[in-house]
Amino acid sequence: MALQPTRRRFTVDEYYRMAKAGILSEDDRVELIDGEIIQMPPIGPRHAWCVDRLTELFVRTFSDAAQVRVQNPVRLSQYSEPQPDLALLRRQPKYAAAHPTPEDILLAVEVSDTSAAFDRRVKAPLYARSGIGELWLVHLSQNTVTVYQDPTPDGYRAVRTVHRGERLAPLAFPERELAVTDILGEG
Repeated sequence: MALQPTRRRFTVDEYYRMAKAGILSEDDRVELIDGEIIQMPPIGPRHAWCVDRLTELFVRTFSDAAQVRVQNPVRLSQYSEPQPDLALLRRQPKYAAAHPTPEDILLAVEVSDTSAAFDRRVKAPLYARSGIGELWLVHLSQNTVTVYQDPTPDGYRAVRTVHRGERLAPLAFPERELAVTDILGEG
């Protein structure tokens, strides 16, 4: 009887043990996605500039009502701990001892320069399956923001793309609109 090779999925706890053992270092740009260790591309200047811009914008707009988390892990399940570029979180003292979980996340934001296909094909369905109520994908090459809402186990039911000249607001803070130009810059 021939045996078929199968993938071995790692848990978040095993992922951290690999780091503690020195298999993964702090400088490794990796994320645990559905049990697989995914090496992320280097952060280019435009991506970094946009994350810095969004950080300033989010702190000014939301920090009185939510915690702004920048490029730090969120624990979605036993097998997934991505690092969204930004997240708006419910304020919780527990983050000193544990990463935020889906019920803590009001909005996840991924900035895509070279990773748009991966973010759309892999990360968006992962966030939806985890019950993250809203995801924004900032597409730098297309100069758009795609808004994903209404998560289901099969993906987001509501998807819309907004462009320069338009405004958007997180579901958690509908009265706090942002101009897409403020997110993407002047072009």
